[in-house]
Parts: sequence; structure tokens; C-alpha cells
Amino acid sequence: MGGTEKVLIFDADDTLWENNVIFERVIDEFLDWMTDPEIGLRLGRDGVRAALDAVEAANAEVHGYGSKVFLRSLGECLAQLHGRDATAAELARIAAWAASFDGGTVELIPGVAATLAELAGRHHLLLLTKGDAEEQRRKVDNSALAHHFRGVHIVAEKDVGTYRNLAREYALTPESAWMIGNSPKSDILPARAAGMNAVFIPNDNTWVLEHSELDPADERVLRLSAFTELLHHF
Repeated sequence: MGGTEKVLIFDADDTLWENNVIFERVIDEFLDWMTDPEIGLRLGRDGVRAALDAVEAANAEVHGYGSKVFLRSLGECLAQLHGRDATAAELARIAAWAASFDGGTVELIPGVAATLAELAGRHHLLLLTKGDAEEQRRKVDNSALAHHFRGVHIVAEKDVGTYRNLAREYALTPESAWMIGNSPKSDILPARAAGMNAVFIPNDNTWVLEHSELDPADERVLRLSAFTELLHHF
């Protein structure tokens, strides 16, 4: 990829379409369940959420990301809170939440489709997303956005090695590439460590485990408030 065109690499979940808000809705139901007075745990919502965050962080290290790992975490958290294995009825209740993540309907973030269509006529676009390969592919297909990208990459983790490998695959000059996403941990910091530029577009529903501090003095991180603002810069 050469010439004067830039290479724009896009995150998917919570950058192109809403994702974590679905998980948060299920978590709210789980917290309601675990703090029901009849359950008698007495931890409160904050305590249950802290326990769940810890289980999710541990499982992400071993099993990766996606709804299957998330549902596994709910079951393990329940068992941990109760000090016993989950019952068949409890596991069935958790399994019923799987329908929330079938990916049949993808809720695009406002302005994404039109913005990508315009950017694709100006620059080289790539898609880089992490998670369960089958689940992510289904969302990509149902988004009707794949045709804008010269490559769609689904990876288990997005770390500095991921970005360096992508740069090698496409013979990119890192200084001419821009990673665009909502996650400081997965999109911005590792891309910058690989020598790329980055665009941070916050999403109010970003997963708590994707939060991290950005250097406010880093001039190679562009901060925008909406996806459509990309057209003013690229």
C-alpha cells in the first residue's frame, strides 16, 4: 500500500457497532438476581460486580473473549458467590441469556455506514477485531460493512505483536497507519507501541476491563467525540 493514501485500521465492537451494552444489560439482570433478598448474599450490587469483573479478567487470560466465555464467567461467579456448584436450574437460567448474543441484528453506531463509505474512497481501510472467530465473523457479515475493507482480521488478542504483524503483512509504514477504536487497552496503547498513530473515539459502554489511561501529551493520538468526525481529519 503506497501513495498518498493513509491506512485506516478500524476496531469493530463498540466502534462500528454497539456491543458491550448488550453484555451490560445481561449483567444488570445477573446483579438483580444475585442481590435478590431471597438469595441472601448481602454483597450488594457493587460487591457482586467486583466479583464478576475478577472472574471475567481471569477467564479472558485463559479462554479469550466473546459471549461463550462471558456466560461461563457468570456461572463461575455464581458458584464462587454461593460457595457451591451452580445447580441445573441456575445453569439453565444463565444459558437462556445466550440468545442475547446471537448476532442476528447488529446495531450500527450512528453515521458509521456513510462515514466508512466516504473514507473507503479516499484511503485503504482494514478491520481488526478480537474475540470468538465465529461470533465476530457473524457480526461482520450482518453489519453489511465488510465490502469497505481490504482485509478483515479476527484475532484472539490485540497486543503490540498483533499490530506489528499487521504492518508486516501489508508492508505498512507504521507512521502512515492509524488505528481507530474505543478501547485504550486494545486499540490505542498497543498500536502506539507498534509505532502507529491512533484515533480514540470513546464509547460510554466500553467494557471496564478495556479501560486504561492515555498520555494527554501524546500528539499522535487524535481524540474525537463521534465517528463522523473522522471525515474532518481523513
